[in-house]
Amino acid sequence: MTTQPETLGQLRSSEWPEAKIGHRSVKQELRENLLRKIETGEPLFKGIHGYEETVIPQIVNSLLSRHHFILLGLRGQAKTRILRGLAAFLDPVIPAIAGCEINDNPYHPLCRSCRERVAKEGDATPIQWIPRDRRYVEKLATPDVTIADIIGDVDPIKAARSGRDLSDEMTIHYGLLPRANRGIFAINELPDLAGKIQVGLFNIMQEGDIQIKGYPVRLPLDVMLVFTANPEDYTARGKIITPLKDRIGAEIRTHYPGTLAEGMSITSQESWSNRGGVPRLTAPGYIREIIEEVAFHAREDKRIDKRSGVSQRLPISCLENALSNAEQRAVRNHETSAAARVADIYSAIPAMTGKFELEYEGEMKGAENIARELIRSAVGKVFTRHFADANFQPLVQFFEGGGDLKVPAGASAAEHCAQLRTVPGLFDLLGALNVKANQNPAEVASAAEFILEGLWAHKRISRSEERGYFAEARKAPESREAPNRNVPRRQFN
Repeated sequence: MTTQPETLGQLRSSEWPEAKIGHRSVKQELRENLLRKIETGEPLFKGIHGYEETVIPQIVNSLLSRHHFILLGLRGQAKTRILRGLAAFLDPVIPAIAGCEINDNPYHPLCRSCRERVAKEGDATPIQWIPRDRRYVEKLATPDVTIADIIGDVDPIKAARSGRDLSDEMTIHYGLLPRANRGIFAINELPDLAGKIQVGLFNIMQEGDIQIKGYPVRLPLDVMLVFTANPEDYTARGKIITPLKDRIGAEIRTHYPGTLAEGMSITSQESWSNRGGVPRLTAPGYIREIIEEVAFHAREDKRIDKRSGVSQRLPISCLENALSNAEQRAVRNHETSAAARVADIYSAIPAMTGKFELEYEGEMKGAENIARELIRSAVGKVFTRHFADANFQPLVQFFEGGGDLKVPAGASAAEHCAQLRTVPGLFDLLGALNVKANQNPAEVASAAEFILEGLWAHKRISRSEERGYFAEARKAPESREAPNRNVPRRQFN
């Protein structure tokens, strides 16, 4: 392994000559490395799902065009993760003058102190190596952010110690943006940034001039600027000033997962579900489908504010909470394995209600009641997907004949299965879920309970906290006419 150059002289005679880094901008660096990844077929953004045909191609076009860009999207759409992923397109390391606050290029330093140092020390000027992760600087925009935080300010203590006038460039304490020189500077929630700060941004983006305390300082920074914003803030409240919008090369819209499979892959990737140890926790596929359907239903529900959105964090938190409920049940019963059930999803309602904002109609109904309705409708849809052609007549007749089933919430899987076996025809339906009646009791109990919940979701049977599962008493017919035998049986849809 070759030793990295430690001085400017060693750098000049190494594989990092001036022709390679002297005038190569960070935008050109991103462009070249991106083209190399595309050519070799490497994944561009690891861990990002559902954007392969929409968002990612637009980001690629912006990078290849050497444009600044902004990601517009509702909460929980991986905007920040995408921006942080841009660092992967930077070189692994780059040389800079040692001790420089703004990562000065050894061949073309910007700050006065580095220029004087190179002029004095020449080839003996020490060099430091900056990894790519230190070249990505991120700031969350808040109304209290000042121009000093972003651009910089005069440091009176530095001026006093060095005996310099306050107007001297050497007395500047640099802000975040200059410290991101030769790298990527990201601002989250750009509309929350005060207008005067935005003016400072577009001035640097276009002219490379900054003013600190009224003193003009020529500082042509080499920075790639990227932003995120909520489209409601961006368009409705108009908090981004027009000159800044004009200098942003591209507006790229993000979105929630388009399909259930995409959503499930994101939830599976981001959730803490593989916990290890005892009990061994599992979340059957249909449980994961139900949890993801809850998010999809919530995004379509008229009682939930679409302008706020329903974050992908909802199914992630819900799955983790459901597994935790199954875990504590197994621990209490001294079981070595546990499978999440539909009842565990209901126990995760506290993880859902904070993830969506309600319209007036929703406020009248209440967040918890809406969450329960979302779960029930999600169970019904997933149930239809797995049992479109199943015959539930023996099972329904059991309840219509006066049978009922109530299992204590804290019952063990074995106890739960023993109770479920009393319902005729129930275990015959497990094959549709790839579950056998003689396998792990935790998985059998989960699958059987899902079937009963599905029938309840479609109003074939009833359920209450007091009685468990049962059949509603039928009303007396209003007419003595014979019923129409040609009316088709209820279809699940």
